Order: sequence, then structure tokens, then C-alpha cells
Amino acid sequence: MAFFDLPIEQLRAYKPEVCEPADFDEFWRATLEENPAASEPLEIARVAEHLSTLDVFDLTIQGYGSQPIKAWYIRPRFSEPLGTVVSYIGYGGGRGFPEEHVSWATAGFSEVVVDSRGQGGSWSAGGDTPDQGLMEPSANGVMTRGISHPNNYYYRRLFVDAANAVVTARGLEGVDPSKMVTAGGSQGGALSIAAASLDYMRQDGAAAPLAGAIAAVPFLSHFERAIGLTNDYPYQEVVDYLNTRRNMVETVFNTLSYFDGVNFAKRIGGKGLYSVGLMDTVVPPSTVFASYNWFGGEAKIEVYPYNGHEGGGPYQVRREIEWLRTLVS
Repeated sequence: MAFFDLPIEQLRAYKPEVCEPADFDEFWRATLEENPAASEPLEIARVAEHLSTLDVFDLTIQGYGSQPIKAWYIRPRFSEPLGTVVSYIGYGGGRGFPEEHVSWATAGFSEVVVDSRGQGGSWSAGGDTPDQGLMEPSANGVMTRGISHPNNYYYRRLFVDAANAVVTARGLEGVDPSKMVTAGGSQGGALSIAAASLDYMRQDGAAAPLAGAIAAVPFLSHFERAIGLTNDYPYQEVVDYLNTRRNMVETVFNTLSYFDGVNFAKRIGGKGLYSVGLMDTVVPPSTVFASYNWFGGEAKIEVYPYNGHEGGGPYQVRREIEWLRTLVS
């Protein structure tokens, strides 16, 4: 790895105008209205009794199209209502086993771990939620699934799943709804930003607003730059697709503009914590800073100069715990 993007001084000031559809808000408000969230899980069952200091529940949440989405709810046993993290998974992974998600609970927080529909075949212990969306020709992976139109795009379904999980999490026993954040890394960071933004869009004063969002090396921002700057996957999936569908360039980038993390970040209140690796060729640093610099609330960013897509790794985990503890104390 080597430095390949803008110098840090330019990155800190990098605030590009990305393509934003005129009907962006209308599109997402209509999407949320068509896909209401449930205030209670569709199913809940206690599991993993061998984790003797934790309460672990297998949840089913109402996602896009009222389709069932799997999740874990993990919290310290015998505790009062807690600050809660609604967390999302990186690209290709699924919710796996509860044992993979104990950091937040051991730090004294509850966590709702949301499965990613149609993913889970690449790493971790896998996923449990199929993607029941419209199928059409696409490149390998999910980046171009349904990309011919925003209504059909895979991430429309995944973003709604993520936003609906926030609503369901508020109603869980043991959750303090005034002390909730979204969180994730890479694709999970993109979902954290999108879910927080959509939750603010959905707010009608009836529910406590999110306290903030955590986005570690977040994917899916500033598509025009990312796709033209890196050869790494998953962005390369879009290149592969357009390599054979040369007539689809305008259509593809129009669809992606409805899912750009920069456009979601603009609409987030509360606080945010980002991280970036300056040698990250999977998610170029300038695309992270584009989202961070447009964040609508008050945000901080942790910079790891000599790291790639792993970002801060355990250093960032510790920083996120410290940040959340300060935020909800």
C-alpha cells in the first residue's frame, strides 16, 4: 500500500458537490411510507445460554416489503435500560454467531446486530436472511443488483431494513431509547449513516431521536470519485458491469446518486464518529472525508495514516467505546 489519494490537508477541506437527485427526499419518504417499521420484533427467542454473563435473543425484524430480517439482541445480563448500538455488517458478511459480537455488551451497552439480506457467504459464520428482491442481470456481488432503476436497487431494500431495525430496537425491553446510536464499518458504516439519516427523516416527534452515528471507513459515498479512483472490489463490480453495458453509464450513476452516503450525511442531526485509513484502496480516503465534511450534525474523525481498509482495528473499537460512553453518560 502507499498514499494514493489527496494529502491530508486537502482531505480535511474536501467537500465536493456530489450528484443529488431533485426528488431525493421525496423518494426516500415515499419508500419509508411504503415500508413501515414494526415497533416490536416479529419474533424473539432467548438463545446462547452458555454466554452466562449476557442475555442473547434471536430477533426477526420487519424489513423492506414486510420481509423478515434476522438480528441478534445482546445485552449484559440483569442490567437496567442501557445505551444501545444498532450495528450493521461489512460487505459480504452476515450476522454470524452471537459470540462474534460481544465487545459492546462487555463494555456495558446493548447491541442489536442486523443481518444483511442476501449476504453472508464471504466471511464470518454467515447470514440467515435471503434477498427477496427483483432479480435482473448483474455483476458478481450485490453492487449492481437491480441497478437499472432506484426502485429496484438492492441497497434500497438494505437501507430500509437498516432504518426499520432502529425503530424496532427502540421498543425492546432493556433499551433506553434516548441513548441509541447506529454503528458499523465499511458497508456497515454506510448503513449506519443511511439508517441514521432515514430515522431523522422519519421522525415525527413521537420517538426519541438518535444520539448519533458511528461510521468506520464507510463505503458507498461519492460514487463518481470512488469508482474512477480505485481498482479494488466491491466498487470494481460497477466497472465490470459497465464494461459490458456501455450504454448504461448515465442510468447507473443516476441510480447510485439516490444511495450516496454524502447525501445521507447532510441530513443527519446529532453527533457522529468517523474513521479513515489513508492507505485504504477499498474505500478511498477522499470519499470518507466527503461524507464526513458534509455531516449535518457535529462529527469527529479518527485518522490512521498508515492503515488500509482495516482502519484503526482494535484502536478504533476502543475509541468508539470511549466516544459512546461520553455521549450517553
